[in-house]
Amino acid sequence: MFSENLVQMRKLLSMTQEDLAEKVGVTRQTVAKWESGESWPDLEKSKLLADALGVSLDELANHEPEDNLGLGLAPKGKHLFGIVTVGDKGQIVIPAKARKLFDILPGENLVVLGDENQGIALIKEEHFLSMANMINKLNGTKK
Repeated sequence: MFSENLVQMRKLLSMTQEDLAEKVGVTRQTVAKWESGESWPDLEKSKLLADALGVSLDELANHEPEDNLGLGLAPKGKHLFGIVTVGDKGQIVIPAKARKLFDILPGENLVVLGDENQGIALIKEEHFLSMANMINKLNGTKK
């Protein structure tokens, strides 16, 4: 699991073993051994690897491809929560893991944003209004 995740993230970032070795302070041969599963990095080097690859140490060590619908590791701060079904009236159920991570509570208002090329996004009403107020203030100072 660790070895596969290491190879996948390095290649996703278009890094060579030499590039990664340089960032972590080891030789290319050491990275090759980690990727083949021949040896394992210590905790300090594992943390440096995760940082260099933009993922958490837990994700680098424990990620299972089926956790992300077979798509592999997502960059740090990016998430794939699964697939939801749209109900008859257009309702969806936001996965519990997403609600917990973003502290979405029952009864809270969410703003639905859309981009014809990118899709749909949800943002808490309070965050949206805060951004809108900031933009309005900036626009007001330009006049």
